[in-house]
Amino acid sequence: MGSLPRTVELFYDVLSPYSWLGFEILCRYQNIWNINLQLRPSLIAGIMKDSGNKPPGLLPRKGLYMANDLKLLRHHLQIPIHFPKDFLSVMLEKGSLSAMRFLTAVNLEHPEMLEKASRELWMRVWSRAAEKAGMSAEQAQGLLEKIATPKVKNQLKETTEAACRYGAFGLPITVAHVDGQTHMLFGSDRMELLAHLLGEKWMGPVPPAVNARL
Repeated sequence: MGSLPRTVELFYDVLSPYSWLGFEILCRYQNIWNINLQLRPSLIAGIMKDSGNKPPGLLPRKGLYMANDLKLLRHHLQIPIHFPKDFLSVMLEKGSLSAMRFLTAVNLEHPEMLEKASRELWMRVWSRAAEKAGMSAEQAQGLLEKIATPKVKNQLKETTEAACRYGAFGLPITVAHVDGQTHMLFGSDRMELLAHLLGEKWMGPVPPAVNARL
C-alpha cells in the first residue's frame, strides 16, 4: 500500500438503483482502503442521450430482471433498496434533474454533507433529504434556491460530460486513478476488480470492520 491515497471517483445519479449499491460499498471501504473517494453527482439522462443507450426499465425483460436482482441484492449487500411501484413514472416523468442539481449545490456549498444528502435522496422522498442530512432549514432553503443558478447547472453539466469522456454509457461508473493510469469500471459489481487494481484486499460487500446497517 502506498503512503498517499489513490483517487477514486464515483459518478452517480439517485435515479439509478445500482448507483446506490456502488455508493454504499465504496463508502464502507473508503476508510479501509487507501483511497480518496470523490463523489461526483451526474445526470444519467444526459449520459444515456450522449451514448445512445436506453434505461433498462424501458425494456420489459430487463425491467423484470432488475426488479428481481434488486430484491436479491437487498439482502446480500444489506442495503434497504426496494423497486418502486411507480418506477417508470419516476424515470420518465419526474426524472432526476432537480435532485442532481440539488446534490451539485450541496457539493459546491457544503461538500461535507454530500454523502449523507445523497443517501437520504435514495432512502427518502427528496423534500425530506436536506433535514435528514443534518442541514438547517436556512441551509436547505439556500441550496434549493441555488439549483436553478448557472453555476449549479454548469457544474452538473460539466460533471456529466466528464463521465461521458471517461466512456460512460450508464451509471454508476467508478474511475480509479492508479500509478498514472485511469481505469473506468461500470456498475456496482466491479468492486473486487477495483480492489485488484488498487492492490487492496476485497472482503466482500460488507467488510467485517463496518456496521452496514442503514
